[in-house]
Parts: sequence; C-alpha cells; structure tokens
Amino acid sequence: MSDSPIWHPFTQHGLGEPIPLVTHAEGAVLFTADGQRIIDAISSWWVTTHGHCHHRIMAAIAEQAGKLDQLIFAGWTHEPAEQLARGLRAIMPTALTRVFFSDSGSTSVEVALKMALGFWANRGEDRHRIVVMQHSYHGDTIGAMSVGARGVFNAAYAPLLFDVGTVPFPTDPQATLDALEAECRAGAAAFIVEPLVLGAGGMLMYPPQVLSEMRSICATYGTLFIADEVMTGWGRTGTLLACEQAGVVPDLLCLSKGLTGGALPLAVTMASEAIWDAHYSTDRAKTFFHSSSYTANPIACAAANANLAIWREEPVLERIALLAERQQAHLAALAGHPAIANPRRCGTIAAMELGTTEGAYLSDLGPRLLGAFREAGLLLRPLGNTVYVMPPYCIGPDDLAAIHAEIGAAADSLTT
Repeated sequence: MSDSPIWHPFTQHGLGEPIPLVTHAEGAVLFTADGQRIIDAISSWWVTTHGHCHHRIMAAIAEQAGKLDQLIFAGWTHEPAEQLARGLRAIMPTALTRVFFSDSGSTSVEVALKMALGFWANRGEDRHRIVVMQHSYHGDTIGAMSVGARGVFNAAYAPLLFDVGTVPFPTDPQATLDALEAECRAGAAAFIVEPLVLGAGGMLMYPPQVLSEMRSICATYGTLFIADEVMTGWGRTGTLLACEQAGVVPDLLCLSKGLTGGALPLAVTMASEAIWDAHYSTDRAKTFFHSSSYTANPIACAAANANLAIWREEPVLERIALLAERQQAHLAALAGHPAIANPRRCGTIAAMELGTTEGAYLSDLGPRLLGAFREAGLLLRPLGNTVYVMPPYCIGPDDLAAIHAEIGAAADSLTT
C-alpha cells in the first residue's frame, strides 16, 4: 500500500510498481528526486512539443499570471483568447472559421459531437448516428468513450455508452470505404476519425489516400467529418496537421496537447461556418449549451499564443523533419531483429511490436518493458507490447540513440 493518497490515472496500484517523483525538467529530460536523469521519450503523454519549460512559453505564462488569472467566458472575453483565436484562424484551414475553447482532448471531442448533433437538430433533420473507426480512441469522458473502441478501457462503463456505427481499420482499404459509404448513405450524422495514426489503439498507421477518400464519401452524403487531431496535430505526423497530407479539411477539428506546447491544459474545437450558422439564432433554445469553469483560461491561452509564435518565428518544421529522419534511421537498424515486428513511422512517431506481430494492451510483456525502460532512465510507456517513440522535437541525437538502443536491448532479452 502506497503512503501517498494519490490515485494515478491508468495505474494499477495493486501491482506495487514504483512511481518516481520528478522534481524538474528541461528540454527532453526529466530529473527525479533521487538524482536520475530520465529521457522523455513520449513527450509526457504526447503533449510536450518544443521541450519542457521552454523559455518563451514560461515567460508568457509568468507575464499573464500577473495580469489576469481567470475569467468567466460565458458572455465575457479577454485578449489572450482573442489573440489565440485569430492566430489559429491564420494557420488552420480557412473553412474552419469558428473557435470554441475547452480544457482537454476529451472535452474537445465532446464539443465536436454535440456540435454535430446540434447542427442536425437545429436544422430539423433526424440524423443522429455517429460513425467511428475500429481501434479508435478519443478520450475518457462518456461521449469520447462511446466513439472509441469497446474493450478494457471502458467495459465497466458500458451501460453509459451510446451505440455507434463502426468501420474496420483500413487493413483492407476498400472494405473500410464500402462500410463508411453504407453508413453515410443511411444518413449518418457524423464520422469521427484520428487522421493517419490511431494513438492509444496501438499507433496503427494508414495512408493519406484512405483519409482523403473517407472525407470524399462523407462530403457526398452530407455526413459531417470530425478530425480528432489531439495527438496527430502540431507536427507529430510531419505536418502541422495530419489532414494536410491528404488535402482534407474537416467540418470539425479537435486540437489540444501541443496547443500550448504541452505546458498547460487547453483545447479547441474549430468549426465551419455552416455549423456556427445552425446554432446562430434569436431563439435561445438553439444556443450551444456547453462550457466548463475554466474555458479559455487566460494563462493557458497565453501559453498557446507563445506556442503559435514559436511556430511562426522558428524553424519548427525543419526540426520535425530532422527528427523524423533520425527516427527512420533507428527504425531501419532495428527492422531485422527477430523479436521486432512491423516497425513503422509517421512523421516523428516511430512504433513497433515486440515479441509478436499483434499488439495487445494487456500483454504481460507490457509491465516488464515499462519497468526495464524506467530502470534504464527512459520515460517510455508501451501500449502492451507495442513500443512507440514520440519525443519532443528538441531531443538531441545522443538521447534519441539511447532510446532506440534500449529498445534493441529489450528485444535482445526476448531472444535469449
């Protein structure tokens, strides 16, 4: 039994696994109370883009904290949010004209789902079925769980979840497209998808052409297209948005994680003008009824504005391209290992399975790998036996090489 009263997320405390105490961080490195140097190989759950405690973002937080800490956002506004909304409009697809703030990736998905259903309801059309992709994950709130894969993540909460239509992951692209077309032809309200990479589902990757064709099918039948770029956005797949690689503009776009460079929680759902128009009325019953106490927190918005300035003024895409190139080289070196299956990469994300060709979240190998990586000074959290590397863009070549060397050592241990 731990002395700490904290109940940690996605942690089975009954296993008695150690929980390191981190005292400070810099760049791609964490430092613990017992003096360890830990390489952050997963960007602290995919959020940290430019590095921990980035000086520009920290300075913006400090400055804003002395001006305005919090403000109700229902019917009031503040300059950090106004600046951020304008900044997002400038770099995101021009068709996404409206910016709705929330607090996390899960809530940005909840907002998108509610906007989609409100769109049809306010138009007086009976379209309410949501379609999802097999193996998807969109968060841990009720709506987000409902549109995610059913399994160990949410089995206990099944009575709370609503039914959805599911299309297969595009191992066979035509089967996926046929299933989606059937759902859309039947009047689906919206299709939600993680573009190019399914994160918690096992870092499963599919080509841009499939994403493009799925978007076209939705457009043909008027089904709203929701792109969940909470993980894939902000450069992870090699471009600002994964959708760019397919020439896709969604009706609704979910962003979080790297929105503030990973420094503070903040999310946005960007919507097309048509979705805004469906809620715009003198009838108060057509109001979009969603908020939280900390919607558009000024300090978080200031951090996001600093992140946007970094993207505008620094060679972020060049850093991303260099990291992707290095990831590919390390993957190539591991590719022939007999204990490594399906090595793959999309942008800065590298992934593979250890010990079997299939990923399994509850694989007994997962905790063993987690412990071994922790002992080696890595924050590397496998999805079962799926090991992935998604570091901050500032990671140095030596630290990146150390990550992949430890993965190779873990693979060696499975063959001896």
